[in-house]
Amino acid sequence: MRICLMIPLVLSHLLPSSLMAGEPMNGEAFDRYTLGRTLYYGFDGTTYGVERYLPNRRVLWSFLDGRCEEGHWYEEAGQICFIYEHRSDPQCWSFSVEPHGLVARFENNPEATELYEVEDLAEEMLCYGPDVGV
Repeated sequence: MRICLMIPLVLSHLLPSSLMAGEPMNGEAFDRYTLGRTLYYGFDGTTYGVERYLPNRRVLWSFLDGRCEEGHWYEEAGQICFIYEHRSDPQCWSFSVEPHGLVARFENNPEATELYEVEDLAEEMLCYGPDVGV
């Protein structure tokens, strides 16, 4: 019972006072929640990928295969959009903080891919250099 009562308290420190759990996050709230963190995301019961959130809205993404892509994010039309070094088309998501953590909905479409935060680790991501082991 005590843990359940602490979740809203923890979330309230991560979010601006005007944003409640479950509401879509704007760029400011997203930056406040993610900056300096490494978040693992799940999809359909399995770990999907990991993203490290760096200063100046920069990110480092991996599908957990040791290959990492640098990118950046920006806010547009109520969504958080990502552009990565090897992909020029933006990948836009709506983010909200639910009781179990961050939830991302692709293009704000409830029928599309939904990722959820499964872990927050304080360690660096594993990123191999180009053509390692070849």
